[in-house]
Amino acid sequence: MSDHAQQDAIGTHPIAPEEAVNLWGLFSERVRRSPEAIAYRGFDRATASWRAYSWKTIFERVARIRAALSRENLKPGDRVAILLPNCIDWACFDIAAHGSGLVVVGLYPHDTADSNAYILAHSDARLAIVDTKARWTSLRPLRATFPQLECVWITSGPGRPAVELAVPSAPGPAVRAFADVLADASGPPSPPPTKASDVATLIYTSGTTGRPKGVMLSHFAVLWNAYATQRAVPIYADDTFLSVLPLAHVFERTAGHYLPMMVGATIAYARSAQDLADDFKAVQPTAMLGVPLIFERMCAAIRAKGATSPLTAKLLQLTIDIGWQRFRAARQGSRLGLKARLLWPLLKRLVASAVLAAFGGRLRVVFSGGAPLEVGVAQMLIGLGLPVVEGYGLTETAPVVAVNRPGDNLPGSVGHPLDGIEVKLTPQGELLVHSPSTMAGYWKDDARTRKALDSDGWLATGDVAEIAADGRVFIRGRVSEMIVLSIGEKINPNVVEAKITRDPLFAQVLVVGNRRPHLVAIVVLNAEIWARFAAEHGFDVQHPNQQVSKTELLAKVASHLTDLPRFAQVRAVHLTLDPWTLDAGLLTPTLKIKRERIAPLFAKEIEALYGGQGVPTSAGPGTASRGA
Repeated sequence: MSDHAQQDAIGTHPIAPEEAVNLWGLFSERVRRSPEAIAYRGFDRATASWRAYSWKTIFERVARIRAALSRENLKPGDRVAILLPNCIDWACFDIAAHGSGLVVVGLYPHDTADSNAYILAHSDARLAIVDTKARWTSLRPLRATFPQLECVWITSGPGRPAVELAVPSAPGPAVRAFADVLADASGPPSPPPTKASDVATLIYTSGTTGRPKGVMLSHFAVLWNAYATQRAVPIYADDTFLSVLPLAHVFERTAGHYLPMMVGATIAYARSAQDLADDFKAVQPTAMLGVPLIFERMCAAIRAKGATSPLTAKLLQLTIDIGWQRFRAARQGSRLGLKARLLWPLLKRLVASAVLAAFGGRLRVVFSGGAPLEVGVAQMLIGLGLPVVEGYGLTETAPVVAVNRPGDNLPGSVGHPLDGIEVKLTPQGELLVHSPSTMAGYWKDDARTRKALDSDGWLATGDVAEIAADGRVFIRGRVSEMIVLSIGEKINPNVVEAKITRDPLFAQVLVVGNRRPHLVAIVVLNAEIWARFAAEHGFDVQHPNQQVSKTELLAKVASHLTDLPRFAQVRAVHLTLDPWTLDAGLLTPTLKIKRERIAPLFAKEIEALYGGQGVPTSAGPGTASRGA
């Protein structure tokens, strides 16, 4: 019997939704089942080492936070906001809030102060916990927009004594250091009765056009989705997650926070993007969640390291190719060719094992969600032995709708729906979803709720999809994003953009062409790589749009699109060295480009790329918000 089968046999099965009832019940049952097991790991900057926390230790900290919350005149159903990077305190505050009958609102630390102020106001949050005095200082000028906020707790932050966080008294919320709040706390009250149908959290969609919407998710919705996801892609008590995506994101919250709690797995919180390589080696995770951008950067880093010589580059590509052949043969139940069988042991030892070691050497399952994963990226990672499974979901479905199973993984698809979820298509090809974990609605927006959800509970996703005869789902793009050329062909710009940005020279891309005869693109160059490229080719570094360099770069773009049909080729490019940023309002908190904000900035350049033909310069339909 395997170790995992033995775990199930001795009673370490996942906590079912009916056992937990609510998210506080989930936590309480986990503590009861495995009090001494490691719940979380966090990096202690004071000692420069990783520290482990048992479920029993976490329970004690949660109790102190609940006691502190009980003194803040909050009542069940009130909203409390978390504006912290992923950390132990994020998890503990979230659990404590649920144990106090409160509704949690997650905010993105890397989002703008204006966006976070809007969510504080829209959610009517009465208390917020933030990571630094500087963070609160950036919000204070906007406090008139969220007058309902009565209290702010400021955590000390990595390596900073709480005394430094003293905030001068001023009109507005009472501001206290978190350490002082906890020092005064003792004896939490009994948890209030919380029904499975009660709202547990407001999760705000990333909002690529206009303000984000607050999605109301019940305790049952989150519990059901985590449990169904675990049944599709089994996670076990001996798994260790490396938490990379923000906990404010529904994907990380359900599948990277509550799902591990459901099975008793350990979560280690990554420090930062800059420390990620070291964190992989230190934590040696067996599971992680990511968005395509993370995996694209992984591929770029692997390619860059493999480009040290023509021989290493050739060995890397050969390993990817044969690894992919092995994957396909295993999936199809066919026999691998003799040459591949003979070469693989050597390539695995020389190349694949070294790549896997850079990611800790133990990754067992890697979830990709949040946006379509480019097939070439999946093929490369799978070929090297990183077990990437792509799924699909939305904030409104808590979030997972479909996922590839590890034993039935088909890159390019998002797999089959979770057991218990139904899907169908409208005559226009839009995917509709009927799920037990569908949202209760949009906070303060009945009109949008009625538009998204029909009377039978079918959710309009806004995504164009195909459903194969065997029920496997393929996502083709957003209804509102699809480019329709003047020749009648339809193109998903995300597919084209993903292929181009696989090249590390091209940092960001916006493809346009709605009602035009062909596609053109605005391309942001990676300044460092461009400087080297320009020097090697004798181009003017400061002026990438000179004809000689533009012609070369257009050819480079075209080389990444050879597998797309003729109408999906990019015929002209405008190049820029100025990246699109969150601070400029050009990216969502999940780092998706805001098409409707970027296209007008380049209206003249786009018109010039079409030769000033007088055709409408719209970049295409607007981009509807998409959560997961």
